[in-house]
Parts: sequence; structure tokens; C-alpha cells
Amino acid sequence: MEEKDLQKRKRRPAKAPDSGTGTTRKRAGARRRVQRKRRRQRNLVISTVLLIILILAAIVGFFLWNRYSPSKEQANLNEYYGIESEGQLAVIVDNQIAELKGKVEEGRTYVRYETVRDLINQRFYWDPNENILLYTLPNDVIQVPVGSKEYQVSKEKNTEDYVILKTEGSTAFIALDFVKKYTNMDFEVFKDPERVVVNTGTETKVATVKRKNYVRFQAGVKSPYLTEVAAKDTVTVIEALDDWQKVRTKDGYIGYIKQSLLNDERTEKREVNYEEPEFTSISKNQTINMAWHNVTNAYANNGILATIANTKGLTTISPTWFHVKDTAGNIDSIADTTYVNYCHQSNIEVWAALRDFDGGISSYEQTLELLKYTSRRENLINQLIAAALQSGIDGINLDFEMVSTECGEHYIQFVRELSVKCRQNGLVFSVDNYVPKGHNTHYNRAEQGVFADYVIIMGYDEHWGGSPVAGPVASIPFVREGIEQTLKEVPAEKVINAMPFYTRLWMETPKTAEEIASQEGTEAAEYATNVTSEAYGMADAQAIINNNGAQVTFDEANGVNFATWEKDGTTYKIWPEDEVAIEAKLKLMKEYHLAGVAAWSLGQEDTNIWNLIIQYTN
Repeated sequence: MEEKDLQKRKRRPAKAPDSGTGTTRKRAGARRRVQRKRRRQRNLVISTVLLIILILAAIVGFFLWNRYSPSKEQANLNEYYGIESEGQLAVIVDNQIAELKGKVEEGRTYVRYETVRDLINQRFYWDPNENILLYTLPNDVIQVPVGSKEYQVSKEKNTEDYVILKTEGSTAFIALDFVKKYTNMDFEVFKDPERVVVNTGTETKVATVKRKNYVRFQAGVKSPYLTEVAAKDTVTVIEALDDWQKVRTKDGYIGYIKQSLLNDERTEKREVNYEEPEFTSISKNQTINMAWHNVTNAYANNGILATIANTKGLTTISPTWFHVKDTAGNIDSIADTTYVNYCHQSNIEVWAALRDFDGGISSYEQTLELLKYTSRRENLINQLIAAALQSGIDGINLDFEMVSTECGEHYIQFVRELSVKCRQNGLVFSVDNYVPKGHNTHYNRAEQGVFADYVIIMGYDEHWGGSPVAGPVASIPFVREGIEQTLKEVPAEKVINAMPFYTRLWMETPKTAEEIASQEGTEAAEYATNVTSEAYGMADAQAIINNNGAQVTFDEANGVNFATWEKDGTTYKIWPEDEVAIEAKLKLMKEYHLAGVAAWSLGQEDTNIWNLIIQYTN
């Protein structure tokens, strides 16, 4: 029975659910479906965002890698060294790549003359007009003809096993082996590309490479590299640039490496077997008290006794006796033996002046035409030395004031060659110079300081005859600057400062409207007044001040006295070279421990000034 009831119940259909309960279940299901949909949408958004982030990260990563990852591209080394054709040799001198290329011939390395002169040894001199190479020693000049293995020293011929000097047209190439004979240097040749590395310094700042890395063309990891360096390699340190160092490798690559890749910075000395030549100089054991004597003709020599009588303590006189007659190197001389004897009787030495103006030549072009030929320089020197020995003078004073920048290398070679002849003949050799300025560096005072016995500063003409503004002839700041700049290149015991025995009276008048209009657009338009001047000796300048009743005041800025007055619409100004000005210059001579003083020129001084001068020179 129970079994039948159970079977009946199984066959009965289930009861329909209550209508309220079904609605609730439907709603719950719908919510679940919505939630699942939302979850899918949220997951999709999250996945999309993550994908975008990953893509962006990949892009940023690629950008950063592309921007900051080290480049493995090597620079074009031929372009780096400027090699444009086969056979050219790059030349690296110390930490500089020379602009001009050399060459290798018959196993020998040849370098352009200009590279040798400018970067290795300035004493080599090439004369393309007469096809001869010169090198100046203390007591001789080496001569090398083109295409020869022979060279001449002291009229003796020497021979190398290679051609010393080769030319291509007017271009000269010098064998580095020959340069090395007379230079504190060493060199080594490398290949791929062809290059030679020349070392001239005695001390070098170096560092050790920590680990294998690259030397790059520029300071940055993206810059192409020049060469690879290994751990423990040594590089020359040139300069720092942020966290990079500019370096030079031993085989001649100059580039950049990370500062962090270097350590053990130190100074190394280069071992050399070269002995520098000894340049001897004549040095007087007294303070030089020198003055130029402006002798314009032979008859004027007769007044030497009266001239000497008006001085006190004069040690040296420089008569203007020698002038260059022509560009062939001939001279005009008014040297006088009697004059010399009178000076010697008064214990005064005679250093006669040679000038390139006030004579047969008087222009920059003529001085260049004279000095750029070796045979013309030789002719001039031989005539000069002959005249010096014949007259019995004690020295030569070189006063060349028409030397252009182009003429600079020829002028300094002339100084070298003349110094050799003076040294051989026991003549004191002094050289006159302008106050150092940027426009006269080609006078090469440093080289003068090696070859000459004395280097004289013409410490005047701060404001000259054609000056557009009035001012002192030699203010104390001007003179001090001249001394300080000269002492950067020349030893103090060789420096003589020259003082003016003259001054200038300046006249200023206002420009008219017509003058101003006519000068528009020119340099003259910068000045509102017309300025002229006249030169006067000490006594005459003081008389002019007194006659005009002018009051003398001290000009603090210029360190000298000053006077001014008005007359007939003209303003007069004068900075007299009086005792105040001269004493200030004498004090500078003492302050800087100079060899002495000189003065331009005898006859322009107040005779009382000698009492002041001897207080500082005796």
C-alpha cells in the first residue's frame, strides 16, 4: 500500500509555484545576469586599460632605449681625421688634430712646414722664395736645401739617410725624424687610417680606464664611437664636460668617455733623451740707464760731448745711425768712431739703432719685401755687423716699427739670425717693442726673450699724434700694463722700460654742423670735437703751462699731472712728463725688478731730471 502510494505521488505533477515566489526568483536571476555582464564589461575595461598601459610602456621603453641606449655605430674615421684621398696622413700633435695633412714616403714621415712651425717647433723657418729651410741654434743657423739628404751647420756639411725636405709646388714637407733632432718630442705612426701621433709635452695628465668601453666622437651615449678602449688602458685627460671627460688615446683618437669609467687620475712625465740648447745672454751687472740720441745726419754727431755733459748716470746711449736703404738689404750708416770714443771715455756704452723708417724704406710692404728673403736678411745683417765692428760700438738696438702681421714670422727669424751674429761678435743685442696689445702679438716677445739680451718696452704713445682724443703720452696704468704683459713672456732681468722725455699739448675745438654732416657714417663722427696736438720737450711744455697761467692738478686716474685752459674758442689740455710722471715710472721699474730704463730722447729732457733718475738707477 505504501509502495503504491509512493508510486502515485511520483506520477503526480508538481504543484505550480506561488506567483510571488516566482517573481522574486526571476528578479534575482536578472540581477545576476546584470552583475555578470557588468563584471565582464569591467574586466574588459580593465583588460583594455592594461593593454593600453602595456602598449604605452612598450612605446616609452622603446623610446627610452632608443634615446639612451649606447650607440654601437662607429664614426667614419676618414671624415673624422679629414682624410680626403689616398696617401694623406693625419697628424695629431699632443691634444690637437692638425688641419694640414702629412704623408709617408720611403718609410719616412713628412709633415707640412706650417704644422711644424705652429704646433711642434716654431724655430723651423721655410723660405719658399729661395727654397731653403732654416733652423736657428744659439750660435749658428742650420740650412737645408730642397730634396737633399745634406744640411749645413757652421759651414760644415752633414748627411742623413733620408731626404730632409720635400716640396710640392710652394708647399714644404719636413721629415719628422729631422725635426726630432732639434725638438723635445717623440712620434709614432698608426694605420687604418694612416696617422702619426706627436708628443711634445714633458708632463701629461692621464687616467686609467676601469672597464671595456668606447671613446665617442661627442659627449653622449648616442654619439658614434671612435675607438674601443680596454680595462686598464691609459688615456690622456684633456678637459671635463659635465659627467664626461675629453680624452686622447695613445693611438691618436680624441673624444669623450664617461667620467665614471675613469680612475687613478695622475700626472705622468714623458721620458726623453733630448737636451735643450743653451742660449747665453750678455747681462750687465748694473741697472741700465739708457737714452736714444736722435741723430739725423753725420754732422749732428759732433755735438756728442755737449749731449753727454747734460746727463748724469747714463750707462748706455743709442744713436739712430743705421737705416735700411732698400729692400735688397743695403744700409745707410752715419756711424762715427770719434763719437764712440767720447762715449767710452765717459763709461757710456753705445748700442746703435737700426730702423726700418726715416730712411730708404718706410712702409709695412717694404719691410715685408725685405725680410721674407733669406739672402736679403743676410745682406742686411752682414753690412750691419761690419759697420758695428768698424765703428767700435758695443751693441745693436733693433727698432723695426713697420712689421705687419704677415711679416711676423720673417721678422722673428731676422731677430734670431741677427742675435747669432751679435753673439758671435760679442755685441749686446736689444729689441724695441710696442706696449703689448692684441694687434702686435706677431712681434713674438717670448722668442725675443730667448734670443735677445734685452727686450725694451717703448712705454709711450698711449695717445699719439693722430689720436682722435686727447690724453697722456704715458699714463701709469698704461705703463704698468705694458710691463706686466711683457713679463708674462720675458724674464724681468731682460726687460727695460722706456720713458718719454716729451709730452703733447692737445687742442680741442668743437666741430661745425657742416663737419658733423660731412662725417656722418664714419669713425670720425663718433667724436664731437676736432683734436690736434704738438709734441714738446719737458722744459718747453712747462713754459707753455706757466705762460698761460694754468693750474696743474694731479690726475688720479692716470697717475700724472694735468693742466687745461681755454683760449680763443680752443680748449688746451696737457699731461706733462715732469718729475711726478718720471718718478712714477722709475718706481715701476723698481717694483717689477726690471733691468733698467730707457728714454726717448736726449735733448728733450729737463736736465734736472737726471738727478731723479740716478736715485733709482745707481
